[in-house]
Amino acid sequence: MEEKFSKTVRELIEMSKAHERYRSEECINLIASEGLKSPAVKEMVARSQDLESRYAEGENDQEGHVKQRHYQGQKYITKIENCVADLMKSVFGCNWIDVRLVSGTHANLATFKGLSLATKNNKMVVAPLRCGAHISHDYTGLAGSVIGLETVNHVYDLNELNIDPEKSATIIEATRPGIVTFGGSLFQFPHPVKELAEVSKEAGAYVVYDAAHVLGLIAGGQFQDPFKEGADFITASTHKTYPGPQGGVILANSGDERMRKATKRVQNAVFPLTTSNTHLGRLPALGLVALEMKLYGAELAKQTVSNAQTAGEYLSENGLKVLGEKRGFTRSHQIAVDVQNYGGGRKVAEDLEEANIILNKNLLPYDDQHNRENPSGLRVGFQDVTRRGFKESDIHDLCDLMLDVVKEKRKAADVGKDVLTLRQNFKEIKYGFGSIEEVMNYLEKYA
Repeated sequence: MEEKFSKTVRELIEMSKAHERYRSEECINLIASEGLKSPAVKEMVARSQDLESRYAEGENDQEGHVKQRHYQGQKYITKIENCVADLMKSVFGCNWIDVRLVSGTHANLATFKGLSLATKNNKMVVAPLRCGAHISHDYTGLAGSVIGLETVNHVYDLNELNIDPEKSATIIEATRPGIVTFGGSLFQFPHPVKELAEVSKEAGAYVVYDAAHVLGLIAGGQFQDPFKEGADFITASTHKTYPGPQGGVILANSGDERMRKATKRVQNAVFPLTTSNTHLGRLPALGLVALEMKLYGAELAKQTVSNAQTAGEYLSENGLKVLGEKRGFTRSHQIAVDVQNYGGGRKVAEDLEEANIILNKNLLPYDDQHNRENPSGLRVGFQDVTRRGFKESDIHDLCDLMLDVVKEKRKAADVGKDVLTLRQNFKEIKYGFGSIEEVMNYLEKYA
């Protein structure tokens, strides 16, 4: 075999092992868009290897169950998908779902495309990209460049770090869009769904709530409830605050003719328009997470939000500019920190990485949108450390280490040693099951 080829294969194997060790043992993860699976969920993924190789193209019914599949060998796959659909519907209190999406962006793609077909309207009102919306909502991203939607921005209040409901109502009434979208990626506070749902529907629009970042907080009852506030559809990732395998989901309540028309169009946009292989290997693990959320979701979400608020307050008290101070810094799993006075987001994120603290630079609402390489801010998420068992006092310890790096009190490499020492105190994953056997024992005892 060619020597260079062999060397590359060897490097691939070694780097894969190194990565698993690095991100699971040798750093503290504060990336707001990354979740942490329990040992039982990881075991379920490992048990689903054959499913990873299978196809299940076809149509679903109005309950989100399998209606027809176009391949043979589906008798167990069908039951698996139906079980996962029912478990997740129970968690979120809805009667329609599609679990076939392979990412949150895919969920947005199918929902936006389906609703644009249902309304025959190519206008969508969205939060401004610079104020936390995901790129898939924007005219420069999926919505505009792929689907061809004309996006119009909500009015954003920089003082409140949120959509301005009164001014945005005027925008919705004037533009009469087919879709009005809420949610985002830099997402500290609940959006005004309740205030804008009625005016949106009167204008002929469907209300879509992108819960990619906050789905687990919604499941735990610690954020807003989009359905109760008037959302028609929730789109989401299943691997951020909702601690499952990577994938996506769309949820809705399909009762009246208006919603049945919409869900049918969205289902058609899932298959055949945007999906072939739906990555079946993730589904059993996704269903198991629903049980964990039923049992532990409220406690996990409450502690996650508390840890994020604690970090915001502590960093602010120690001289950093944390956005949203007058509103308690955050009501979600993440905070936004302005580090422009310390070299900017890129420099500080790289310095923290050297100290084994992993997070990401992020544009802040008042930043120059053309300066993406070195924005003012950091986005810091606390769902990973919370699931590892961090409480408020531990967050203080972590923030002290971050402050040492940001303020250059010590060399990052020296701080990194203390980070690893702190990390070694949190070797177990909380708020979930330790194994499939533990799940089965629970079901036999309590179900």
